[in-house]
Amino acid sequence: MKRAHLATVVAVAATLLLAGCSASGSADSDLGGGSVAEPAPEQGDGALDAGRDAAGDEAGGLGSTVETRDVVTTGTMAVTADDPVLAAAETTALVTAADGRIDSQNQQPGTDSQPARASLVIRVPSARYQAVVADIQKLGGVTHYSTEASDVTQQKQDIDARISALETSTKRLESLMADADSTADLIEIENALSGRQAELDSLTTQRDYLEDQVAFSTLSVDFTAPGVVSPGSPRTFWDGFLAGWNALIGFLAGTLVVIGAFLPWLLLFGAIAAIVLLIVRASRRGPRKPRPENGRSAPAGPAPEPEPAAEPDPVDTRA
Repeated sequence: MKRAHLATVVAVAATLLLAGCSASGSADSDLGGGSVAEPAPEQGDGALDAGRDAAGDEAGGLGSTVETRDVVTTGTMAVTADDPVLAAAETTALVTAADGRIDSQNQQPGTDSQPARASLVIRVPSARYQAVVADIQKLGGVTHYSTEASDVTQQKQDIDARISALETSTKRLESLMADADSTADLIEIENALSGRQAELDSLTTQRDYLEDQVAFSTLSVDFTAPGVVSPGSPRTFWDGFLAGWNALIGFLAGTLVVIGAFLPWLLLFGAIAAIVLLIVRASRRGPRKPRPENGRSAPAGPAPEPEPAAEPDPVDTRA
């Protein structure tokens, strides 16, 4: 009995020992696997960071592409203001504060027969265009506003490429002209160089103008008094008829004004012409000849000679 009980205790102890060893081995294997696989999350973080960097670079590239676009912005605006001339002056102050300039300005003070109005063409930096527009809209009631943006990136790139090619060609021609041996070669190179230089100057002028259009946006502003709406383009037949009729009335009124302005001069020239005509007619008549007493005019030229008298027939005396 004791031996059987001892054998049972030994068997149980061996089983527990084997179970403990297997558990310890599995735990060690788990710990070992975690240490080996531990860099995997670091690789994942690195890949994620790399992906973020790549995405950031791509976004940065897109942002730089957008920033390098060349856009020409133009707009028109019609505003009603109690004092259009004062509103135009305030607009000028806004443009000056925004480092812009006034390209043209026209002011018409109000009279008894016509209302006041003012118009301006302003140029402001493109980055401040929207802010200036918002400030101008606060000066009165906006009755019309439109803006247009034209992308001229391709056109500017083409001009830059042509300028670069012409500059390279000009330098090459200058070097050839320095090494020219004959007069004929020198003259030919100078002619070619003159043509290249003229084309280069023309393209440079076009590029400068395009850069100015891109750097400064253009806005045409028309200020009118309340109750006066800026004339727009006719949209219907009746609007077109009225526009044509008003144009005809304006033309006739302008013609009458011109005639009234020239009428005093026409009268003066007519009087002078009449005097000259009378003098010419008087000079053509000449002195008058005296008339004879019997009232008959004397025959012109010398008097005719009398005819000789006829001789009588001889008398026959033989009878």
